[in-house]
Amino acid sequence: MIYHTINNRSQAVALADIPQVEYAALYADLQERLADERYHVAHYFARAEGGVLRFYLILLDDVEHTIMLSSFAMEYYDDVALPSLTALHPALHPFEREIAELYGVRFGSMPWLKPLRFSSEGVKRGTTIDSYPFYTIEGDSLHEVNVGPIHAGIIEPGAFRFICNGEHVLHLEIALGYQHRGVEREFAATTNRLRQTLLAESIAGDSAVSHAVAYAMTVEKLAGVGVSEALSVERQIALELERMAMHIADTGALCMDVGYQLGQVACEALRTMTINTTQAWCGNRFGKGLIRAAGSHFPLTEAKRAMVRRNVSEIAHRYNEVREDIKSSPTLLARFEQCGVVPRAEMAKIGGVGMAARASGVHRDIRSSHPYLLFGEELAHESIVKRQGDVMARLMMRCREVLQSADYILQLLERCSGEGSQSLPDYDMPLAADSLAVSLVEGWRGETCHVALTDAEGNIATYKVKDASLHNWLALALAVRGEGISDFPICNKSFNLSYCGHDL
Repeated sequence: MIYHTINNRSQAVALADIPQVEYAALYADLQERLADERYHVAHYFARAEGGVLRFYLILLDDVEHTIMLSSFAMEYYDDVALPSLTALHPALHPFEREIAELYGVRFGSMPWLKPLRFSSEGVKRGTTIDSYPFYTIEGDSLHEVNVGPIHAGIIEPGAFRFICNGEHVLHLEIALGYQHRGVEREFAATTNRLRQTLLAESIAGDSAVSHAVAYAMTVEKLAGVGVSEALSVERQIALELERMAMHIADTGALCMDVGYQLGQVACEALRTMTINTTQAWCGNRFGKGLIRAAGSHFPLTEAKRAMVRRNVSEIAHRYNEVREDIKSSPTLLARFEQCGVVPRAEMAKIGGVGMAARASGVHRDIRSSHPYLLFGEELAHESIVKRQGDVMARLMMRCREVLQSADYILQLLERCSGEGSQSLPDYDMPLAADSLAVSLVEGWRGETCHVALTDAEGNIATYKVKDASLHNWLALALAVRGEGISDFPICNKSFNLSYCGHDL
């Protein structure tokens, strides 16, 4: 047996129950299995266990809605090169790159063994962005354009190196993660459950709710506790409010970049109204403090439900008018259509996830493939999928998902009664020892994966996080090939990926 199979609602798994196989057997299986689009890797990482380096693979079957766990081990100082899975399936490149830089593992025939991040814990501690091996192309008609390394001055560290022929982009290379924050390390450095929760909320500020929900689910699985329907409803509403806020904000940003001021200011007002709704609920515009393991300090009372219902209904109505205006504007259509195209085949090959993947016709959606909270049981989710793969498709995905989320919120509010969830957070729940728990959440960007492994005392010893941006940055690099460099801003905004979500 190569895999131990669970689903996204399963409790923690004992480490001893995860099969430990030979790498050759796992490689042969994945060589064939990953050629089928129904499978993709949620996470793949290594950690030191005694005298060996043990690798963990978390494989998703999107048809059977299952999570498949496997592992293999090698001597910590074994210098044998492992055959690279990236050479067969490019979607695995971030995982193999991270393992190589953290532990010095060699992958034979690895086509892109460049730094994923610049961790002070890695085997190449002296590697910095100053020595990053950017690709170069020689030619008298070519020139390079550098953006960064502190992108736009006020965002996050990100170095973009364009190789252009005149105004046309031949190649874009993106280097991230060189102000390494060590978030994953901090999870294992403390046993304070509240501090871990605050870390989860800070992984990516615009996805505070998504990451907090994933963390809460992971801890609850390790503790073997369930949550009430009322708490599940509240978490689901918080996730949908976050999705609405960020998609509306990105709609306004795209309008701004093409000079459509009416759309910009309308979306800014609606985004403010959305995050103010969250603030009125819990005291924070981004939902920080709202999601806690096993309970909540901010139950959705009858008065708050009425406020959310009233605001969401108005936001959806007004945003739909903006959507209709965008669809009927020849100027906007001329800029957005057939710009920044990522074909379906390329998106699937690089492992694209979430909204960006669905805009290219790749059906990757945890809400339907690996349901959680009320999805798949009380709330039927139908993924919105486009096929054009351009800026316009990604924009229309946002528009449709805002209206869909608003509809979900209104449906969920009908299920509520009384004063909302009454259970308080529990920061002292004992966790299963020597166990692994994995949780998947479809954040507004896409697939969010949290994995926790505990030690013999039940403390979190290893914590691994994957934000959707990890896969989708490469999609942005592909989107701008052949485009004018002046179209980079709208291509970039159409993805709106996270720098800090990558820099863990």
